[in-house]
Amino acid sequence: MRKMRITRKRAAAAMVAVAALGLSACGSGGGGSSSGNGDEPELSNAAIGKVVDESDEKGGTLTFGLAGEWGDTVDPGETYYGYSWDMLRNYARTLVMFKTEPGKAGLELTPDLATDLGKSSDGGKTWTYTLRDGVKFEDGSPITAQDVKYAVLRSTDKQTFPNGPAYFEGMLDLPKNYKGPYKTPDVNTDSAIETPDDKTIVFHLTTPFAGFDYLAQLPQTAPVPEAEDTGTKYKDHVISSGPYMFDGKYSPTTGFTLVRNPNWDASTDPNRKALPDEMDVKLGLDANDLDNQLIAGTIDVDIAGTGIQAAALPKVLQSADLRERADNPVNARLWYSSINPTVKPLDNIDCRKAVMYAMSPVSYQNAYGGQYAGGDIATTLLPPQIPGYQDFDLYGQKDNPNGQPDKAKSALEACGQPDGFEFNIGYRAERPKEKATAEAFQQSLEKVGITATPRPLPENDYFSGTCGLPPYVVKNNLGICVNGWGADWPDGYGFLSQIVDSRVIRETGGSSNTSVRIPEVDQMVDEAITEQDETKRNELWGAVDKRVMEEAVIYPGVYAKAVLLRSKNATNVFVNESFGYYDYTAMGVKK
Repeated sequence: MRKMRITRKRAAAAMVAVAALGLSACGSGGGGSSSGNGDEPELSNAAIGKVVDESDEKGGTLTFGLAGEWGDTVDPGETYYGYSWDMLRNYARTLVMFKTEPGKAGLELTPDLATDLGKSSDGGKTWTYTLRDGVKFEDGSPITAQDVKYAVLRSTDKQTFPNGPAYFEGMLDLPKNYKGPYKTPDVNTDSAIETPDDKTIVFHLTTPFAGFDYLAQLPQTAPVPEAEDTGTKYKDHVISSGPYMFDGKYSPTTGFTLVRNPNWDASTDPNRKALPDEMDVKLGLDANDLDNQLIAGTIDVDIAGTGIQAAALPKVLQSADLRERADNPVNARLWYSSINPTVKPLDNIDCRKAVMYAMSPVSYQNAYGGQYAGGDIATTLLPPQIPGYQDFDLYGQKDNPNGQPDKAKSALEACGQPDGFEFNIGYRAERPKEKATAEAFQQSLEKVGITATPRPLPENDYFSGTCGLPPYVVKNNLGICVNGWGADWPDGYGFLSQIVDSRVIRETGGSSNTSVRIPEVDQMVDEAITEQDETKRNELWGAVDKRVMEEAVIYPGVYAKAVLLRSKNATNVFVNESFGYYDYTAMGVKK
């Protein structure tokens, strides 16, 4: 998951009653290679659409591993990676949530802290939620509507929390020049959020939005007690509202442990079984060693959910036991790369087209594990599962899987760079698949005289401090940033808005969009979200997709698949379709 944002009220001011479908989770990226010839042995896929080792047995320690540092933060007000959202549901409860169930039910919303889904009496401009009785923080204090309001308001401060979703500040009827509770603590915000009593919270939007429940499931609605808020340090120990709480201090480099929250009351929470006694999250692992530990059973889950690496794939395919523990879900996710027009000479469209033509589509596919484990060659931004998808191939990528060096050289002539040019490629250092992608670009572009040098960057500030920070991109000549995206919810708006709307780009960093700066596209986005006819709206999203691709500012890469491996010790395992990988709230472990 990683990421999405809306920062301009102008974009949100166009919002109408658009019915959304369900969350896929924000972008990420991960490592591998496979022939993809379709002859590989069949995996069990037993956790797709059904539960493996169904159990109600409580106890034991469920162990998670992650290659590198935590991708963003555990603070509900700022987190944006999909796996972070999946894990967060163990220590934070939101107003509503996606069901912890296999199959299509995982795309359905259900009340969490709230007693019901949101109620609106004015066509979607005002939304009211009532909190359950008896819900408490880890210290035993009651959770109130004011705690939820404060949590949402603090998340709108994008200087303090640059990485989180930005839907609320774009859609709520906030006072002019409101800068969040830290900088403008005395401003009355009842025009945006009212709390008439401790159990009732009312959201006021600038324009109607029928899909507001999808915003109410965002981590930003997880309550934060104002007296315990320490700003950017709150992530060191988030105050739990869920069945688990942090045992001591969270470390983004080495890991953390979640233990049972003694003040969580199962009678107030119909969504969580809370099976393990502890959840131990180990960070800073080598990606290949992580796979080996999954195979051995010393780690139960690779929390990133992006699949095993190249070295482990043959082992899994050749072992009946491992194939029985493997699943190969198709995700509504795109592994892509941004081609930054702010880096010269990529401000020239023909120079960007030279990159598009020179790159070998199959080498991109192989970097992610081939067709079998990585996914199909992509020619669009919208994956086929997202409503609005149109099947087009502007650059002939499917018919030319090894690239088109002749067309690339012609484009270089047209952009005035017949001898090529130089730039750097940013990728997340902890992700072997992204490294392989950067190297594939390097090798393909070298054939036409373009020198592209891979530059590993730390994952923990990839969007806030490097590839998502426009001045850094220019200063460090990052012509390409390897990226990935899964929708906040799978419709055209939920998938495209945060990666194609130029108004989400912030000079202070934190945006998933680094390369799409097309005013016409911004206008097309506004038109699409005001279209009430679903068929016409989906056609408009397809048109947005095509217009972005015409500018050659994104190389589409692959429509994502992954080979997930579950430990022999894990119980109650299934793929949650809202995330595209295992449901970390449902899992247990054999004692």
